[in-house]
Amino acid sequence: MTSPMPRFLLATGAVLVLGLTGCTSGSSESSTQGTAAAGDSGCADVVATAQKAVDNAAKAEAQWDGPTTGPTAAAGKTIVYVAQSMTNPGVAGVAKGLQEATAAIGWNVKVIDGLGTPAGIQSAFSQALTTKPDGIVIGGFDPKTTAAQVAEANASKIPLVAWQALSTPGPSSDPLLFSNVTTKVEDVAKISADYVIAKSNGKAGVVIFTDSSIPFAEGKSQMIKKELETCAGTKVLDYANVPLSDVSARMPQEVSSLLSKHNDAWTYSVAINDVYYENAAAALRAGGVNAGGAPYNVGAGDGDSSALQRIKTNEYQSATVPSPLKSEGWQLVDELNRAFNNQPASGYVPQIHVSTKENTTATDAWDPMGYQDAYRKIWGK
Repeated sequence: MTSPMPRFLLATGAVLVLGLTGCTSGSSESSTQGTAAAGDSGCADVVATAQKAVDNAAKAEAQWDGPTTGPTAAAGKTIVYVAQSMTNPGVAGVAKGLQEATAAIGWNVKVIDGLGTPAGIQSAFSQALTTKPDGIVIGGFDPKTTAAQVAEANASKIPLVAWQALSTPGPSSDPLLFSNVTTKVEDVAKISADYVIAKSNGKAGVVIFTDSSIPFAEGKSQMIKKELETCAGTKVLDYANVPLSDVSARMPQEVSSLLSKHNDAWTYSVAINDVYYENAAAALRAGGVNAGGAPYNVGAGDGDSSALQRIKTNEYQSATVPSPLKSEGWQLVDELNRAFNNQPASGYVPQIHVSTKENTTATDAWDPMGYQDAYRKIWGK
C-alpha cells in the first residue's frame, strides 16, 4: 500500500494553490482527537483534572443561573449600541440580543457601527452622544480608545454599560462604567487549554493565534499558554501574532508557513477568537489537512453561529468556548435598567461553556435556558 504524502510536501505548494481554490466547503470526515496515552505525557493528574472540567463545561442544557430579582422596567428609554464592527460575529450577535431585549422591555435601540477602526469607533461614539440617549452600550472595544467620548458621557450623566470592553466583569471606576458584561477571561483561557490537554491526553503540539496589539487578547493568550504548559507533554510550537483587523489577509500565508515549519508536529490550535479559523480553512485544505483532522482548532471566544456551524460539520474547527451572545445582550439591557432605577449592578458573570460537535444546537447558538423568562419576570413584562 502506498504511504500518504507527508503534510509538509503538500504545504510547500499551498500558497500557489490558494490562488485557485477559494473558501469553498471541504470534507467533513471525522477523526479521533487523541495522540498518546495519558501516561506517556507525564501529566496524568493534569489530564484527569482537565477532562473533568471540560465534561462539566460541555453540559448541553445549562440552566439560567443569573439574576431573578431586580427593578421593574423604566419606561420609554432610548439606548445606543456603539459597535466595534458589525462584521465581527460576536459584536453582531450581542446586537441581536439587545434588539430582542429592548423590544421586550419596551425601549428603543439604535446601532451605530464603528467599522473596526479607531477613527470609526470614535466617530460612532460621538454620533451616539449627539442623539442624547438615556444610555450607551460599548460593544467590544477598549474604552480608553474613546476616552474623550467616555468623559463626555460621564459628565452628561449618561450611564455606560459595556460588552467585553475590559478583562474584568462588573462595575469599573477607571474608565467609569456602570458594568462590563463578560465571562471571566481567565476561565475562558483555562477551559480552552484544558480542552486541548484532555482531548490530546496531554500530548499535543500547539499553535496559539492572538492579537498582541489588544491588551485583553494578549492577556488571554498568555493565560492559555500558561495553562497548556502545566502539562509537560503539551508543547507550544508557535505564538502567532495576527491582528484581528488583518486576519482575512494574513491567515492564509500564516497557516501555510506554519504547516511547512511544523508539519505533523502541529496537532492543535487555540485562537483568542473564532474568526481566525474562518480564514484558515483554504490554507489548511491546500496544505493537505483533512477537514476533520489535525491540527484540531479550538476557539477561546466568541462562539458565533459560523463557528458553531464549522464545529457541527467538522469543518476545520473542533470546539469553542462561546459567549452566550444573546443572553449577554439581555443582561446589558437589565444592567441599564438597574442604572436608570438607581440600583447597583447585578454582579452576574455569564457561565462558561464548551461547544463541541456532540452538543451543538439546531440554532447554531448557545445561551443558558430560561434567561428570557427570568428577565421578563424581573421587568414585569
